[in-house]
Amino acid sequence: MTQQLNVEEQNKGLVRRFIREVVNGGDYDVVDELFAAEYVRHDPSLPEEKRGPEGFKETVEMWRTAFPDVEMTIDAMVAEGDLVAFRATETGTHEGEFMGIEPTGKRVELTGNVMHRLADGKVAETWATFDMLGLLEQLGAIETPR
Repeated sequence: MTQQLNVEEQNKGLVRRFIREVVNGGDYDVVDELFAAEYVRHDPSLPEEKRGPEGFKETVEMWRTAFPDVEMTIDAMVAEGDLVAFRATETGTHEGEFMGIEPTGKRVELTGNVMHRLADGKVAETWATFDMLGLLEQLGAIETPR
C-alpha cells in the first residue's frame, strides 16, 4: 500500500510539474522529458487527437499564443493507480488569434476536468474537457442563449 501511495504521489508531482513549467511557464523542453513518445490527447475541443510530445506542445502553444499570460490553477487533484485526475481553472488575456477569433483583449476564465494516464514515469494519455462554450461566450464569439 505504501509503495502504491508513493507512485501515486510521484505521478501527481509529475502532473503538477508539467502544468507549472510547460502550461504556465512555456518551457517546451520539459515535454520531451515528461511525455511518452506514444502520447495521445483526447479532447473534444480539438479537431483531431494530438499525438506524441509534439502534439502536446502544439496544444499548449495554441493556448499560449492566444493567451500569453495563461495560468492554470489546480483546484482539486486525485490519483489512483496510473491515473491522475484534476479540476482546473485557467485564466488569461486574449491577445492572439484563437480558433479563428481575432484578439479581443478580454480577460477570461475557463474551467475544466482532465485525466492523465501515466506509464513508466511519463504521461501516456490525456482526456480533457473544458468549458469551451463559456469561453466562446466570454470572447463574444457567440451570444448567450436567453
